[in-house]
Amino acid sequence: MIASASLSTDEAFVAYSYAYPHKTAYRTLQPAVSLADAWREENQESLFVYFHLPFCEYRCGFCNLFTLARPKQSLVERYLSQIETEAQQVRSVLTNATFARVAIGGGTPTFLSAQELYRFLQMASQFIGHAPTSLPVSCEASPATLTGEKAAMLRDWGVKRLSLGVQAFDDRQTRGLGRPQDLRDVVKAIHIVRDHNFPTLNLDLIYGSPSQSLKEWHECVDEAIVHAPEEIYLYPLYVRELTGLDRISRAASQDRLMAYRQAREQLLQAGYVQRSLRMFEHPQHQQNSGPVYCCQSDGMVGIGCGARSYTRALHYSTEFSVGRNGVRSILLDYLNRNEADFRVASHGFRLDLDEQRRRYLILSLLQVEGMPLENYRQRFRSDLWNDYPELAELINRRLAEVVDDRLRLTAAGIELSDAIGPWLYSPNVQQLMSEYELR
Repeated sequence: MIASASLSTDEAFVAYSYAYPHKTAYRTLQPAVSLADAWREENQESLFVYFHLPFCEYRCGFCNLFTLARPKQSLVERYLSQIETEAQQVRSVLTNATFARVAIGGGTPTFLSAQELYRFLQMASQFIGHAPTSLPVSCEASPATLTGEKAAMLRDWGVKRLSLGVQAFDDRQTRGLGRPQDLRDVVKAIHIVRDHNFPTLNLDLIYGSPSQSLKEWHECVDEAIVHAPEEIYLYPLYVRELTGLDRISRAASQDRLMAYRQAREQLLQAGYVQRSLRMFEHPQHQQNSGPVYCCQSDGMVGIGCGARSYTRALHYSTEFSVGRNGVRSILLDYLNRNEADFRVASHGFRLDLDEQRRRYLILSLLQVEGMPLENYRQRFRSDLWNDYPELAELINRRLAEVVDDRLRLTAAGIELSDAIGPWLYSPNVQQLMSEYELR
């Protein structure tokens, strides 16, 4: 069964279900698992590699990512040396791996100086086996730290998609999010992306700030549309534990659902195509071609402190923290590791068959295109409705439908994605997450 309780629709925004299980369900693996054992039975011909750079020029009030603001230069240098060591050790285990997708995130990768960024990209090329000029490559950037020199370096290396964390086109509104930002930097960064011919510009926007009216949010979305980015991500504001907004007891607006509906209508009228609760794609955008990769079934290799890796039966990473002291402690532990430490997974979550099914279901269902039922049957040699009969509730409440043997959420279901996702979590994962002591 999925859950003993009926799905509550009283609150649309329960939790952002971008992955399953969440890192707060991870625990110390006893015994630790060698990477050779973890990957031995996995298909390594089409993997995703994610590089994590956990540094920012400042920490936004809403941010609960694993990152450290304003680190000392010596710490950044030590980190670059250690991530090189990790990459070498992981590659010594995954000798035959080939990669279909590459992403660089954090943190803010463009926080690095041009010289540091060049050093990092050289390491990444060695890990992949070549500069990924023929692969879909995404990189996150901050308007305040993106320069023409860095953009040129990233584009030459192979980055196709540059994602700018804009959040809002009004300095007062971003200050209300605990993000000191100058609109002139935003406009300049957008021009830099266009001048360097990145095929995909993504703009991240946040709605639900108490300092932002619905009228102002409407104007923000309109401004984003004017720039015609290939992708726009709309994120509802969550005020999470130990974040800056949490420390000053700032709550998200009660108008988040109304703000979502308003923005969705604006984007659809402008011709954008909705891909999920958050993602909207420009109608003329052509996705970067590359090797076939399926996030529901293909593996991921995370390199760097805070990066997540997963095989079918094991997800692993370093420990998770949000507070500065906790992040710094985990980073220092990472910096003190020896080579052998990078050839084992010591913190993570083992997925039995039920958890593997749930993950496949959640990651598929929360996309507008939904999940082909035949894919589920072939992958698990099982019937979805027998495995999770309570899914019928979504059908009965018109939150989901079956069309052409594909289970997909309706528009009413998509706007409840952040409630439906957590509802599908297993009792074990829910308990582990509730017991996790964030630091």
